[in-house]
Amino acid sequence: MSVASPSPSAAEILSLFRSLLRVARQFLDYNIREYTKRRTIDAFRQNAALSDPPSISHGNSQLQVAKRQAVVYSLYAPQLPSVMDIHNPQHRPS
Repeated sequence: MSVASPSPSAAEILSLFRSLLRVARQFLDYNIREYTKRRTIDAFRQNAALSDPPSISHGNSQLQVAKRQAVVYSLYAPQLPSVMDIHNPQHRPS
């Protein structure tokens, strides 16, 4: 007999979404930054009906992967800014 774990709250899901978008903003390369943001938004829209704890734990593991990738990408950041960053300064990471 297994005990069902409680489904995640809306606040937990929203926190995961915001954390993933926050990590996406840390990427210095425009293409990777925009891809990560777009992929996060698309994944949350596609999985809006999911409420099981394994999907949230998978999201948290993806958040940890994204954080590690942001650190690695920052070590090998391009020396010159992207043309998109030059023409759209609001897109530049802080």
